[in-house]
Amino acid sequence: MRIACLQFAPKVGDTSNNITRADAVLSSADPDDLENLDLLVLPEMALSGYNFRSQEHISPHLEPTASGASSQWARTAARKYSCTVAVGYPERAETVGPEPDYYNSLIVVDSNGETLANYSKSFLYYTDATWAREGPGFYGGRLGTLGQTAMGICNPYKFEAPWDAYEFAFHILRVRANLVILSMAWLTHDEATSFLSCPSAPDLSTLTYWVQRLEPVIQAGSSEETIVVFANRSGVEDEATYAGTSTVIGIKDGEVSVYGILGRGVEELLVVDTEKPPFGKIINRPTVPVDGEPGAPPAPAGEPEDEPPKDAGPEPTQACH
Repeated sequence: MRIACLQFAPKVGDTSNNITRADAVLSSADPDDLENLDLLVLPEMALSGYNFRSQEHISPHLEPTASGASSQWARTAARKYSCTVAVGYPERAETVGPEPDYYNSLIVVDSNGETLANYSKSFLYYTDATWAREGPGFYGGRLGTLGQTAMGICNPYKFEAPWDAYEFAFHILRVRANLVILSMAWLTHDEATSFLSCPSAPDLSTLTYWVQRLEPVIQAGSSEETIVVFANRSGVEDEATYAGTSTVIGIKDGEVSVYGILGRGVEELLVVDTEKPPFGKIINRPTVPVDGEPGAPPAPAGEPEDEPPKDAGPEPTQACH
């Protein structure tokens, strides 16, 4: 499978210029990389920006379900590159009541521009909780020619849950997904200047954290590979600094292979071919046994929403080194 992640640095509330920035990344890519793509994934709320302060702040930028600027961009790109495209956007969903519902959503269209899925984020971060409703649950199902797919947005688990609850990882196993799409606006809490002083370097502590959250999938030891796409954004919006580090990994036989990874601060197109050998592997040392495994400790008490559990391993937000 040929997969592309478009990592860039959109600005909050500047849809027109964000579209220009996304198009510029594609235009600067090697034309050969854009041939025979199967999947192109953009970050969470890619064209609207992410760091909205309130429902009033985001209101002018909400888009009708599967028919706003982000959806149109996705359809245009899908037809141009003959591939499936996934784009995060702020959704305004009409209801039978007097007021519409607002969601942090991900639209997926096929190579003909037809809608395959419109998934709404299930577990909200405090930023989008100021304006969005929670969706009904994670996505799991066949996604056109891509096969059985699980989808989540950003941090698809609640920080107040026990570390070993692994909500999204167990969802991947339940739906028997061979492809996992994660559209993200993942933050670092490090100071922006120091964090971005080496923009081409991936934030390996962030990648380690993401992989740790998939521990049940790794421990399942399946002989069939599960491809996981982490499509994150880069850049700074006000006080928010994003971790970049978009990555495509494969999980098979209890091992984690890396097919491609971007730096923390770059605006680039990552293109990988999962039919070719990976360029490296991640040595996986689980910090907490999966609940139900022999020797698993009792689930620890939940931590505050914006702080991972104390025994969760490396923080996902360390400076580059």
